[in-house]
Amino acid sequence: MKKIYLIYLTLYLLISVPSFGASEGMPQLDSKFWISQIIWLTIIFSFLFIAIWKFFLPKISNNIENRKTKILNDLNEAENLKKTADKKLLEYDKIIENSKNEAKKLILNNKQKLEIDIKNRVNKLNKEIEKEIFNIEQEIKNLKKSSLSAMNKIAVETSGEIVKQMLGTEINKSSVSAIVESVSKERREESI
Repeated sequence: MKKIYLIYLTLYLLISVPSFGASEGMPQLDSKFWISQIIWLTIIFSFLFIAIWKFFLPKISNNIENRKTKILNDLNEAENLKKTADKKLLEYDKIIENSKNEAKKLILNNKQKLEIDIKNRVNKLNKEIEKEIFNIEQEIKNLKKSSLSAMNKIAVETSGEIVKQMLGTEINKSSVSAIVESVSKERREESI
Protein backbone atom coordinates (compact mmCIF):
# COMPACT_ATOMS: atom_id res chain seq x y z
CA MET A 1 0.00 0.00 0.00
CA LYS A 2 2.87 2.31 0.71
CA LYS A 3 4.13 1.74 -2.80
CA ILE A 4 0.86 2.93 -4.33
CA TYR A 5 0.94 6.14 -2.27
CA LEU A 6 4.51 6.67 -3.32
CA ILE A 7 3.59 6.26 -7.00
CA TYR A 8 0.68 8.72 -6.69
CA LEU A 9 2.88 11.25 -4.94
CA THR A 10 5.54 10.97 -7.64
CA LEU A 11 2.90 11.46 -10.38
CA TYR A 12 1.43 14.46 -8.61
CA LEU A 13 4.81 16.11 -8.22
CA LEU A 14 5.63 15.50 -11.87
CA ILE A 15 2.35 17.01 -13.05
CA SER A 16 2.24 19.97 -10.69
CA VAL A 17 5.86 21.09 -10.71
CA PRO A 18 6.94 22.76 -13.96
CA SER A 19 10.03 21.26 -15.65
CA PHE A 20 13.12 23.14 -16.46
CA GLY A 21 12.99 22.57 -20.20
CA ALA A 22 9.34 23.44 -20.71
CA SER A 23 9.89 27.16 -20.41
CA GLU A 24 12.54 27.10 -23.06
CA GLY A 25 10.50 25.44 -25.75
CA MET A 26 10.65 21.69 -25.23
CA PRO A 27 6.99 20.63 -25.11
CA GLN A 28 7.75 17.04 -24.12
CA LEU A 29 9.18 18.35 -20.87
CA ASP A 30 6.13 20.57 -20.19
CA SER A 31 4.08 18.93 -17.47
CA LYS A 32 0.80 19.89 -19.23
CA PHE A 33 1.51 17.39 -21.99
CA TRP A 34 2.73 14.54 -19.84
CA ILE A 35 -0.64 12.82 -19.39
CA SER A 36 -1.32 12.87 -23.10
CA GLN A 37 2.23 11.61 -23.73
CA ILE A 38 1.74 8.81 -21.22
CA ILE A 39 -1.59 7.89 -22.86
CA TRP A 40 -0.06 7.87 -26.34
CA LEU A 41 2.96 6.00 -25.05
CA THR A 42 0.66 3.42 -23.47
CA ILE A 43 -1.43 3.13 -26.67
CA ILE A 44 1.63 2.80 -28.95
CA PHE A 45 3.43 0.33 -26.72
CA SER A 46 0.22 -1.63 -26.17
CA PHE A 47 -0.30 -1.77 -29.95
CA LEU A 48 3.34 -2.83 -30.46
CA PHE A 49 3.07 -5.38 -27.67
CA ILE A 50 -0.14 -6.85 -29.09
CA ALA A 51 1.30 -6.82 -32.66
CA ILE A 52 4.48 -8.55 -31.54
CA TRP A 53 2.63 -10.93 -29.25
CA LYS A 54 -0.15 -11.90 -31.72
CA PHE A 55 1.57 -11.63 -35.12
CA PHE A 56 5.34 -11.62 -34.98
CA LEU A 57 6.04 -13.90 -32.03
CA PRO A 58 3.88 -16.76 -33.36
CA LYS A 59 5.66 -16.55 -36.73
CA ILE A 60 9.06 -16.44 -35.08
CA SER A 61 8.07 -19.27 -32.71
CA ASN A 62 6.67 -21.24 -35.65
CA ASN A 63 9.90 -20.69 -37.61
CA ILE A 64 11.97 -21.71 -34.60
CA GLU A 65 9.82 -24.82 -34.10
CA ASN A 66 10.04 -25.62 -37.82
CA ARG A 67 13.81 -25.24 -37.76
CA LYS A 68 14.03 -27.29 -34.59
CA THR A 69 11.82 -29.99 -36.13
CA LYS A 70 13.82 -29.92 -39.37
CA ILE A 71 17.09 -30.13 -37.49
CA LEU A 72 15.78 -33.03 -35.38
CA ASN A 73 14.48 -34.77 -38.52
CA ASP A 74 17.81 -34.20 -40.25
CA LEU A 75 19.67 -35.52 -37.20
CA ASN A 76 17.39 -38.57 -37.06
CA GLU A 77 17.79 -39.13 -40.78
CA ALA A 78 21.57 -38.72 -40.46
CA GLU A 79 21.57 -41.22 -37.59
CA ASN A 80 19.48 -43.66 -39.64
CA LEU A 81 21.79 -43.18 -42.63
CA LYS A 82 24.79 -43.73 -40.39
CA LYS A 83 23.24 -46.96 -39.04
CA THR A 84 22.43 -48.05 -42.59
CA ALA A 85 25.96 -47.18 -43.72
CA ASP A 86 27.41 -49.13 -40.80
CA LYS A 87 25.22 -52.13 -41.67
CA LYS A 88 26.27 -51.89 -45.32
CA LEU A 89 29.91 -51.61 -44.25
CA LEU A 90 29.55 -54.74 -42.12
CA GLU A 91 27.83 -56.54 -45.00
CA TYR A 92 30.57 -55.35 -47.36
CA ASP A 93 33.26 -56.56 -44.94
CA LYS A 94 31.48 -59.92 -44.64
CA ILE A 95 31.21 -60.21 -48.42
CA ILE A 96 34.90 -59.38 -48.82
CA GLU A 97 35.86 -61.86 -46.07
CA ASN A 98 33.67 -64.57 -47.62
CA SER A 99 35.12 -63.83 -51.06
CA LYS A 100 38.65 -64.08 -49.68
CA ASN A 101 37.82 -67.36 -47.96
CA GLU A 102 36.18 -68.75 -51.10
CA ALA A 103 39.15 -67.62 -53.18
CA LYS A 104 41.55 -69.31 -50.74
CA LYS A 105 39.47 -72.50 -50.82
CA LEU A 106 39.27 -72.38 -54.61
CA ILE A 107 43.02 -71.82 -54.91
CA LEU A 108 43.71 -74.61 -52.43
CA ASN A 109 41.33 -77.00 -54.22
CA ASN A 110 42.78 -76.13 -57.62
CA LYS A 111 46.30 -76.52 -56.23
CA GLN A 112 45.43 -79.95 -54.80
CA LYS A 113 43.75 -80.99 -58.06
CA LEU A 114 46.76 -79.77 -60.01
CA GLU A 115 49.15 -81.63 -57.71
CA ILE A 116 47.07 -84.81 -58.05
CA ASP A 117 46.92 -84.36 -61.82
CA ILE A 118 50.69 -83.77 -61.97
CA LYS A 119 51.32 -86.88 -59.81
CA ASN A 120 49.04 -88.96 -62.02
CA ARG A 121 50.73 -87.73 -65.16
CA VAL A 122 54.20 -88.25 -63.68
CA ASN A 123 53.20 -91.78 -62.60
CA LYS A 124 51.72 -92.46 -66.01
CA LEU A 125 54.82 -91.07 -67.72
CA ASN A 126 57.10 -93.09 -65.42
CA LYS A 127 55.11 -96.23 -66.18
CA GLU A 128 55.35 -95.52 -69.91
CA ILE A 129 59.08 -94.84 -69.59
CA GLU A 130 59.57 -98.05 -67.58
CA LYS A 131 57.55 -99.94 -70.17
CA GLU A 132 59.63 -98.43 -73.00
CA ILE A 133 62.85 -99.20 -71.13
CA PHE A 134 61.67 -102.77 -70.55
CA ASN A 135 60.74 -103.10 -74.24
CA ILE A 136 64.07 -101.64 -75.32
CA GLU A 137 65.94 -103.97 -72.94
CA GLN A 138 63.99 -106.89 -74.37
CA GLU A 139 64.82 -105.74 -77.88
CA ILE A 140 68.47 -105.37 -76.91
CA LYS A 141 68.48 -108.86 -75.36
CA ASN A 142 66.75 -110.26 -78.42
CA LEU A 143 69.13 -108.36 -80.65
CA LYS A 144 72.09 -109.68 -78.64
CA LYS A 145 70.79 -113.22 -78.87
CA SER A 146 70.07 -112.94 -82.54
CA SER A 147 73.31 -111.11 -83.22
CA LEU A 148 75.28 -113.62 -81.14
CA SER A 149 73.72 -116.50 -82.98
CA ALA A 150 74.23 -114.67 -86.24
CA MET A 151 77.83 -113.90 -85.30
CA ASN A 152 78.36 -117.44 -84.19
CA LYS A 153 76.97 -118.63 -87.51
CA ILE A 154 79.17 -116.21 -89.41
CA ALA A 155 82.17 -117.18 -87.23
CA VAL A 156 81.50 -120.89 -87.86
CA GLU A 157 81.21 -120.35 -91.60
CA THR A 158 84.21 -118.05 -91.72
CA SER A 159 86.33 -120.37 -89.56
CA GLY A 160 85.27 -123.31 -91.68
CA GLU A 161 86.27 -121.46 -94.85
CA ILE A 162 89.60 -120.33 -93.36
CA VAL A 163 90.51 -123.85 -92.22
CA LYS A 164 89.38 -125.19 -95.60
CA GLN A 165 91.60 -122.78 -97.43
CA MET A 166 94.54 -123.29 -95.10
CA LEU A 167 94.38 -127.04 -94.79
CA GLY A 168 92.54 -127.78 -97.95
CA THR A 169 90.09 -130.12 -96.20
CA GLU A 170 86.72 -129.55 -94.76
CA ILE A 171 86.25 -129.66 -91.01
CA ASN A 172 83.20 -130.88 -89.20
CA LYS A 173 80.82 -127.93 -88.72
CA SER A 174 79.59 -129.14 -85.34
CA SER A 175 83.10 -129.13 -83.85
CA VAL A 176 83.78 -125.61 -85.24
CA SER A 177 80.40 -124.52 -83.89
CA ALA A 178 81.22 -125.93 -80.41
CA ILE A 179 84.58 -124.11 -80.36
CA VAL A 180 82.98 -120.79 -81.42
CA GLU A 181 80.25 -121.23 -78.80
CA SER A 182 82.74 -121.81 -75.99
CA VAL A 183 84.86 -118.78 -77.03
CA SER A 184 81.83 -116.49 -77.29
CA LYS A 185 80.59 -117.74 -73.92
CA GLU A 186 83.90 -116.89 -72.31
CA ARG A 187 83.83 -113.39 -73.82
CA ARG A 188 80.25 -112.78 -72.62
CA GLU A 189 81.21 -113.76 -69.08
CA GLU A 190 84.17 -111.43 -69.17
CA SER A 191 82.07 -108.47 -70.36
CA ILE A 192 79.51 -108.97 -67.58
